[in-house]
Amino acid sequence: MERLLLIEDDRQVQKALKRLFEAEGYTLVIASNGAEGLKLFSAAPPALVLLDLKLPDMPGRDVCREIRAQAATLPIMILTATTAEVDKVLLLELGADDYVTKPFSPRELLARVRAVMRRSTRPSVGEQYAFDDVSVDFAKMEVVRAGKSVTLTPQEFKILKYFAGNPERVISRDELLNEVWGYQCYPSTRTVDNHLLKLRQKLERDPAHPNHFRTVHGAGYKFVP
Repeated sequence: MERLLLIEDDRQVQKALKRLFEAEGYTLVIASNGAEGLKLFSAAPPALVLLDLKLPDMPGRDVCREIRAQAATLPIMILTATTAEVDKVLLLELGADDYVTKPFSPRELLARVRAVMRRSTRPSVGEQYAFDDVSVDFAKMEVVRAGKSVTLTPQEFKILKYFAGNPERVISRDELLNEVWGYQCYPSTRTVDNHLLKLRQKLERDPAHPNHFRTVHGAGYKFVP
């Protein structure tokens, strides 16, 4: 049975999700605050983390950031009370994979958890990858270009890894949003363009005339190693 970690202080939500996931064959471990959640995570990393943003002892964003720092590819699903409470862009930069708004449909949550876990277990490139003068360690979330360390956000690492696993193929903005971000209804495809601009600035020799992260007009982008 796959083991999931729920970090949530609401007892009713704890009970409902325990029934839901254990009926589907999962083991659900529960923490009622951020410190307890981080302790359980460090002791035995789960297959996925369900994380409430409002915790009694620390902001859920800080917990998300800490988990992502320890596990670059572990799926993280955010639970939030209102859409106003969640800054989608910020959560993605912190490394969250998806979120649901309370009150949520148990079946929808289960379906989205399964979708996030499928994306995380797809065959992908190795943890070590190199192109041009760039070397990448996806496990350690480290990038070196021309002998100098380059800082990428967790979301930039995800995009880079998806491109590395799909070289020379034209990838639409919608595909990147669905496969990398995981949102069916993301506010704007301009988000993709902004991230590609940053990747070019950090990893291209000449960002104004990119050799690796190419725009295919009317279609999307293509990564050429």
